Amino acid sequence: MVEDPYLTRSLGFLLADVSRLVRKRFDQRARALGLTRAQWRVLAQLRRREGINQRDLAEILEIESITLVRHIDRLEAKGWVERRRDPSDRRAWRLHLNDQVQPILDKMREFSEQTRAEALAGISEKDSEELIDRLLQIKSNMLKREPVETEADADPVGTNARGGRVDA
Repeated sequence: MVEDPYLTRSLGFLLADVSRLVRKRFDQRARALGLTRAQWRVLAQLRRREGINQRDLAEILEIESITLVRHIDRLEAKGWVERRRDPSDRRAWRLHLNDQVQPILDKMREFSEQTRAEALAGISEKDSEELIDRLLQIKSNMLKREPVETEADADPVGTNARGGRVDA
């Protein structure tokens, strides 16, 4: 296998690879709690955004609303998550964590700290904090950007540059 220096040092590929490896390591630990990746991701986001509505949570997780509904159903059956009516929109549900999930959340935090320590092994605390600061700056930079319009966005009917129809 030939290493391509461009791909090896590509920010996008590198971030994706590191993210995948860290998630995979956390997954290995979370399985001991009987959690799937999808479930721990839902719980982690709810811990950060308790009271969020289902639609917004699905968007953050980048999954379809119906997929999230199935995850919430399972977490609700375990007694970990509760749906409450949105007082400002009777059609919407707000999601809340129940007290029974606290030991699971505590264990997830422990797993997160263990995984972080493994990922940052051999990197000084100062350099680790600087890395986190740089990643937060990158995140901020990207959140400030307007969406990029692609040719497909500009031409929603699916024609090519010569006006011919493009079949998907």
